[in-house]
Amino acid sequence: MTQNVNWNTRALRPQTEDKVQYHIRCRPGDIAEYVLLPGDPERVPLIAAKWDTSRAISSYREHVTYTGTIGKTPVSACSTGAGGGSTASALEELAELGAKTFIRVGTTGALQEEINCGDLIICAGAVRHDGTSPQYVELAYPALAHYEVVLALIQAAENLNIPYHVGLACTTASFYCGQGRPGFGGYRQSFMDHIVEDMIKAGVLNFEMEAATVLTLSQLFKLRAGAVFAVVANRVKDELVYKRDGIEKAVATANEAVRLLAEWDALKQEAGKKYFFPGLLK
Repeated sequence: MTQNVNWNTRALRPQTEDKVQYHIRCRPGDIAEYVLLPGDPERVPLIAAKWDTSRAISSYREHVTYTGTIGKTPVSACSTGAGGGSTASALEELAELGAKTFIRVGTTGALQEEINCGDLIICAGAVRHDGTSPQYVELAYPALAHYEVVLALIQAAENLNIPYHVGLACTTASFYCGQGRPGFGGYRQSFMDHIVEDMIKAGVLNFEMEAATVLTLSQLFKLRAGAVFAVVANRVKDELVYKRDGIEKAVATANEAVRLLAEWDALKQEAGKKYFFPGLLK
């Protein structure tokens, strides 16, 4: 694994002469076009264990990276850590090394009563309270998942017979105050009294901490991205059920979505089309 590197290079865009990236410590040839983005570093080997082949690439800070194959399709997984800042650094450097499609694979707290712990939420877009994406573009710019990734995640969940919901997430920069929980010692601000209720009334499905960053940057950089979350809590019912099988459902769905996207990308290329549409499956 790459860790000890001579950083005799420019500060403007830190990387070595052979393009080892500053945060993820990967180099050209290490990263596939399809990349899964869990937050938790320990989730990367869990994801890779379901592939047909896999190898560890690097481990530095919060970023653990594996690359392998699903069938004949090359795929990578890189942990982002929690929050937008480290997620943005990882995504930028993965893109620098050739990644083109990103799927965030995370856990989440649901905001609608009918969503149960153990279900999946497939993200169609996100409220941008992430604190990072405004460093790239004004807040009026939407954080939207690419429709092909959303469709692939839906089809994957259907193929695997896993309960799922599709809609908007709210990405926050804080797990506590940003999601309406009291801070240390009961600390509160008035806006925290209404954030949960406001998001519920707006039809938002869940709180999480990385999707808006992934979706916004991917749109700006002309890449594809989406997200799938394992529901481990429901804020309306005040339930927390953190089980490995829910996370495994999200992992299985993301891996299956990669397989489908690779299949659809091949169909597009064969037909000379830029976009996937159902008629290509005939």
